[in-house]
Parts: sequence; C-alpha cells; structure tokens
Amino acid sequence: MTRKLIAGNWKMNGSLAANVALVQPLLAGVGSTPGCDVAVCAPAPYLAQVQSLLAGAQAIALGAQDVSQHESGAFTGDVSAAMLKDFGVRYAIAGHSERRLHQGETDMQVAAKAKRALAAGITPIVCVGETLREREEGMTEFIVKRQLSAVIHLNGHCISEIVVAYEPVWAIGTGQTATPEQAQAVHAVLRAQLKAATGHAQRVRILYGGSMNAANAAQLLAQPDIDGGLIGGASLKAPDFLQIIAAAA
Repeated sequence: MTRKLIAGNWKMNGSLAANVALVQPLLAGVGSTPGCDVAVCAPAPYLAQVQSLLAGAQAIALGAQDVSQHESGAFTGDVSAAMLKDFGVRYAIAGHSERRLHQGETDMQVAAKAKRALAAGITPIVCVGETLREREEGMTEFIVKRQLSAVIHLNGHCISEIVVAYEPVWAIGTGQTATPEQAQAVHAVLRAQLKAATGHAQRVRILYGGSMNAANAAQLLAQPDIDGGLIGGASLKAPDFLQIIAAAA
C-alpha cells in the first residue's frame, strides 16, 4: 500500500517570523517517523529559510508552489527546477487552479513544468480540476482527463513518477468541499486514465485538494482512491495540519 502524502500549500502567506512559528510546532508534532509523507510548499522567497528550519529533519519535505517550464534564460521572475533543487526542494506544484486562472497557464505549459521538475529529480504535484460551471454542465470528467492527458502525453513513461492533485475549483477557498463520494468518483476516473497510460499506475498518488480540513480529512482519506491531500488554509495552522496528518497515518 502506498504511503499517503499530505502537502501543505501556504499560497501567498508567511513571513520570517510566521514561518518559524508554524514549522517548529509541526516538526515537534510530526515526530521523527510520521505514518505518512509530509511536505510544506512555501513561497519562493522563503525556500532558503524553510530549508534551514527543516534541516536534519527527515519527517517533512520541502516543496515549491511553482516551477518554470524553461531551463534557464531571459525569463524574469521565473524560478527554474535547477534553482529549486539547489534549495533541497523535493516537490513542486504545477498547474494550481489559481495559476491557471490568474496567470492563464495552459495544459501544455503545466505539462512542460512537470517535465522540467522530473528532469531535475523533483516530484511535480500536477493539479487538475473543474469550475462550478463545468461541473454543472456535466463536464467534470472531460476537463480533468484533458488536463491530465497533456501531462501524460509530454512525459511518457515518466508519468508514474508524478503526484496528481484533484482540486475542484469550486471548492478552493470557498469553504465548500466535494463530498467523499464526489471526490472518490473523480479520483477513480483519474486512476483509470493513469492505468491506461502506465503499468506502474499504483505508484501515482492522487491527492484531494478542495478545502480538506481537520474536520473532513478522515472521511475523505478513507476513500479507496484518495492517497492524501493538498492542503491550503488548514496548512497554516499547526494544530489543524497535524490533525490531517494524523488522519492520513
């Protein structure tokens, strides 16, 4: 059985002082051998600080919130996979719905970002998900399969090395959550798509990323195809994040 993964996405939150106040109790609460894999995805300016805070602790891995689709060059503001690797980053989010919406990221750009991360030895957490309108129009399956298909097409046999995160856009930061049954139905679709693409589909962890919190984590994580969570707001509160980690253990 694959170990579950709980990854915190701090989004555009944090400060030097706040990061210390969050990471120290997380390390103390997780202990040296948590029953699941744990990661925190910090904003780029704080990667060096959080790397230092996590130094020597194997229990929590460092993640980034984005990675450039380019290797290097004249791309002001972008951060390359090689740069992330320099700071001990082990996971990088690719194609979060907020970046698809606000930065206009396309399926092919997300696939290229995943490819750059993999080439640098970083595990991409590839996000897929539908808007409320798309769900109401019965397009959920079409949308998530199209988004994942681009990543499969560009990354070929390496697809078994990625992590997928299903994040219904209508359930991010809204307080709304897909029911465990709704989430499981989409996770099962993604699992079938991965099985058709690789003989190692069982290696791919599919996380749920739509307002998972301390109250609903256990129910969501009990579903057969939900292998963890990509946690937003709840990852900024150490007690809540630790409760979710405990539910995944």
